[in-house]
Amino acid sequence: MAKNEDKSEGGIAIFQRKEVRRTLHNNEWWFVVADVVVALTDTPDVRSYMRDMRRRDPELAKGWGNFSHPLSFPTSGGAQLFACANTEGLFRMIQAISSPKAEPFKRWLAKVGYERVQEIEDPELATKRIRATYTAKGYSDDWVEKRMRSIAIRDELTDEWKKRGVKEQREYAILREYSEMCVNLH
Repeated sequence: MAKNEDKSEGGIAIFQRKEVRRTLHNNEWWFVVADVVVALTDTPDVRSYMRDMRRRDPELAKGWGNFSHPLSFPTSGGAQLFACANTEGLFRMIQAISSPKAEPFKRWLAKVGYERVQEIEDPELATKRIRATYTAKGYSDDWVEKRMRSIAIRDELTDEWKKRGVKEQREYAILREYSEMCVNLH
């Protein structure tokens, strides 16, 4: 969602040419909600806007604790807690923002949602989308084909491991690393 300028475990992401503070929490990116609201609304009073946003959208208000969690960020005056949301939470919040700047994101979310519904009806569309994405990123047809095959083989292996009683993440990691080494030898 946000254009990543640095790959560190925290810092600033650039979103709509505005700085958005973020942090890696539980292996997931979390963004400062107020920064995203400013980027999408240019409001001079972020707290009032967020309060109004929750008032206008009762379901968002009811689930605010599910979308927003306080996380600590360094400031010039020391560490401070900010309301943060992961990507899914931000997408939900963006739906409640009434600003022309939020409309492109709402249209994009609707488009992606529609595409996923189509893929549920016809799973082959998902495979075509993955191939098109890799191709658009500049990967060769040969590389894409090998990647698609390796994903299918990995899924078959994982299914077989489940049937044979492999349960822990650590066991999967060891088996997956071993299988990757075997694939790379050929």
